[in-house]
Amino acid sequence: MDARENFLRAADMDEPEWIPCSVVISQPLWSKYRERMEDIVLSHPRIFGDYERGSRDFDDFGVRRAGNRITDEWGCVWAFLVDGLQGQVVEHPLEDWEALESYEPPDPLSLGILPREGFPPSVGDFKEALMKVEKNKKEGKLAVGSCPHGFMFQRLYYLRGFSNLMRDFIEEPPQLRTLISMVVDYNLKLIRRWLEVGIDLLSCGDDLGMQDRMPIRPSTFRKYLFPAYREMFTPVREEGVHIRLHSDGHIMEIAEDLIEAGVTILNLQDLVNGVKMIKKRLKGKVCIDLDIDRQRIIPFGRPRDIERHVRHVVSELSSPDGGFMITVGVYPPTPIENIEALCGALEEMGCGPKF
Repeated sequence: MDARENFLRAADMDEPEWIPCSVVISQPLWSKYRERMEDIVLSHPRIFGDYERGSRDFDDFGVRRAGNRITDEWGCVWAFLVDGLQGQVVEHPLEDWEALESYEPPDPLSLGILPREGFPPSVGDFKEALMKVEKNKKEGKLAVGSCPHGFMFQRLYYLRGFSNLMRDFIEEPPQLRTLISMVVDYNLKLIRRWLEVGIDLLSCGDDLGMQDRMPIRPSTFRKYLFPAYREMFTPVREEGVHIRLHSDGHIMEIAEDLIEAGVTILNLQDLVNGVKMIKKRLKGKVCIDLDIDRQRIIPFGRPRDIERHVRHVVSELSSPDGGFMITVGVYPPTPIENIEALCGALEEMGCGPKF
């Protein structure tokens, strides 16, 4: 069974051979540990796949360089404070509703460009993306199309500013629905283009939660955002394509709404949502792509704490039928021995390549 078939079997709850997993080492850790990180990657090919020593530029932070400012295709200005880590929008083109009258949203299909998943969103060439999808299919790999991170809810506050958007959800100005429709239309153009390619999976991310609650009421989500997700995801499911949605934060109050909207693979965080609650509410209803703790146990725990936690989540949430995956993002100040413990524990529990 190749990685593509195994992934789809896990998503379909159709008895995969292994638990698909992905360990993503953040660029600041590559820069810190350098050749020592390469040693770990090379010693765990089941987790990381093929890797050639020396192929990584340890100090390439791309646009995520401290002090850098960029403007994305929507006119949102991003600022970066720490090398290699996520920036934030500091200038919002629709901070004043009056600007909406003359605002022209970008066209993802103009000039053959295609927004790619990333933070902040970057722009790529669609022909290049098409060739990659076709190459992956021939090599038994998953054909994945992506929407940029923060493609719906977050894009609204990138455009409006977070405080403004929170007031909008309370005051309900008519421009709010206009703005939501604008973002949905953009995403639908992109989604339909991906469907023309013949993808297996649409992957998108939208951080909907805070540490212990949502920033808006679940009823507000159902009034304004649920219809938007359903409109975007319906054509995807009609084509039989899986939808993987990533969301940081506490989202348990709306997790089942996301499933109803069309999500088939839900990537959510373990500790902020509670492993016990995830099991009770979601196991068997959706493929759980568990985002293993990146705030406490992985960066600050001891190796044995990490091993114990991996065993716990696998025992609670996995099933021979499938419906379970693991994603781990590893960030500073995680000690290198914790990364080794993480990879060893994943392999011990029967995890293997995701894509």
